[in-house]
Amino acid sequence: MLLDQLRLFLTILDRGSMAAAARDLGLSPATVSERLAALEAHYGARLLHRTTRSFSLTEEGRALAEGAQHLLAEADELDARIRLGTEHVAGPIRLSAPSDLGRNRIARVLDAFQAAHPEVEIDLHLGDGYVDLAAQGFDLAVRYGDLQDSSLMVRRLADCARRICAAPTYLERHGTPQYPDDLSHHNCLMMRFGPKTDRFWPFLIDGRTRRIAVRGDRTANDGEAVRDWAVAGYGIARKSEWDIAEDIVAGRLVPLLTAFETPPIGLQVVYPQGRGRIRRVRLLIEALAAEFS
Repeated sequence: MLLDQLRLFLTILDRGSMAAAARDLGLSPATVSERLAALEAHYGARLLHRTTRSFSLTEEGRALAEGAQHLLAEADELDARIRLGTEHVAGPIRLSAPSDLGRNRIARVLDAFQAAHPEVEIDLHLGDGYVDLAAQGFDLAVRYGDLQDSSLMVRRLADCARRICAAPTYLERHGTPQYPDDLSHHNCLMMRFGPKTDRFWPFLIDGRTRRIAVRGDRTANDGEAVRDWAVAGYGIARKSEWDIAEDIVAGRLVPLLTAFETPPIGLQVVYPQGRGRIRRVRLLIEALAAEFS
């Protein structure tokens, strides 16, 4: 019974409201509210700060969300082992990945993985903003940059340079920047990560990292949209080398200011503690590592 209540709690967090969770589970909103109240009574703690339109996790709720993910995942794993055998791989995997990389590289890894393990269910979330793995119920995420949340485990997949690039058609019309400061005279295509817009691009100048302010008439929170704009000749973009490698080989994009590139950042897979012990998750991490090795 407690496992059912925990699944209900995680569904509320995943769907963003009790009404949406009720629809998913085929329950009435009143029943969902009653079961959440019973769960709070069981633990003797408020799990959600609720308003008329939204909710947020309390500290106790955040701790329960993370623990419930581990507990339910291990229960599913145990169930599969007992019913299907220790070598059988089955069950759900929720994965978060950057938009471009997810569509162009990770999706094909998932295709091959499901071909090998057809009873695995993949739930892929594509987005370039931050996601809270524990609160949103993700098993793992692929991320650029250094690990910020020290409670997560990390497996480095590869180094990844960030490239300044533009289409030949844009450069023919507007010229090619020779120095980072020249970008002030160009239309730059910017990414937005949550509330933050990437308006300051880093360059290595005279042995030191300097951030150059850029501006432009197009901003998106989706990496593929920025890449498409760059290929179409609308401006200069700053993109991961993994996202534009094929475009550069095909001549659709030209790398710029390569003498001023900063050192590459990491591409890594991160996951909550305990997830790596689940066989289907562990196998997918290995498949991702093989793809980027």
